[in-house]
Amino acid sequence: MSKILIFATQQEDSLTSGAKEALAFGSRLASATSGSVEAVLVGSSNMSGATEAIACGASKVYTVNNPMLAEYQVELFVDSLLKVFHQSGADVLLLSFDRIGKDLVGRLATSIGASAITEVTDFRTEGTKLTWVRPIYGDKAYGEYSTTRPKVVVGIRKKSQELAVPDSTRTGEIILVDYTVSEEVVLTKLVVKIQSALSDIRLEDANIIVSGGRGLGGPEGFQDLQSLAELLSGTVGASRAACDAGWVPSNLQVGQTGAVVTPDLYIAVGISGASQHLAGITNAKTVVAINTDSEAPIFKRANLGVIADYKTVIPALTEKLKKVLV
Repeated sequence: MSKILIFATQQEDSLTSGAKEALAFGSRLASATSGSVEAVLVGSSNMSGATEAIACGASKVYTVNNPMLAEYQVELFVDSLLKVFHQSGADVLLLSFDRIGKDLVGRLATSIGASAITEVTDFRTEGTKLTWVRPIYGDKAYGEYSTTRPKVVVGIRKKSQELAVPDSTRTGEIILVDYTVSEEVVLTKLVVKIQSALSDIRLEDANIIVSGGRGLGGPEGFQDLQSLAELLSGTVGASRAACDAGWVPSNLQVGQTGAVVTPDLYIAVGISGASQHLAGITNAKTVVAINTDSEAPIFKRANLGVIADYKTVIPALTEKLKKVLV
């Protein structure tokens, strides 16, 4: 029997999609191992999220409330999650392997003395043996891994699970965790928030994404992509090469080390299609590639390929769509 603790992240007063994926995964794991599912919420106000976590399958929810936790600060989040992990007596700590999860998994596992495994999409059970399944070789295959330590921290790959379906009839226990910390302990402090995204739509939530890569030749090309994305009620993404070049903020990066996305339509403009980028769009329903290089790997993934200069295609497409959609 395993006790599973899920770090459920929130966006305003609701659980994030990543938290709901982790809760769904945790519920399946608990059923397969005759275990139990508990959750922990960290922030300045957690009661609505705690109620939602119970509706999504948690039998017990720990809420860590402190005004200093209103904004994500890695030292404080690690400290508070460690406190709850030890208090709960959990064997497994599950969390979404999103931007925050990528920051936390290694730190938490090291502090606990646990094994760590990331990008997990499934598990297998054989008697008392439990193995974790994750993609390898740029999503060309799957590997099964067992851990050598009694405790494990697991990062669930974004967009790999069905969301937990809330059931308002579920009941559970909410435990308020007393958490105090001195400001001297905080090594970093949020000074100011700067809006760096080109759209209010998060990449992970977008139904339509127009992404640009090194083939745009510079940051100016993203203005054309933004115009098209706004017309389609979508958002703008980018390859790692474009982000590393400083053309757009790093939070627009799509790929294995960026956002893993599942849009209905993904338009890749000037993106060659490195394996790391393709890993981020595995579950995109329709991929349209625009590139001057007919041998670019992106065309192997594309449902529709256009071998042409984007400077000719994107403005013409935008003008045509304006006549149809506006």
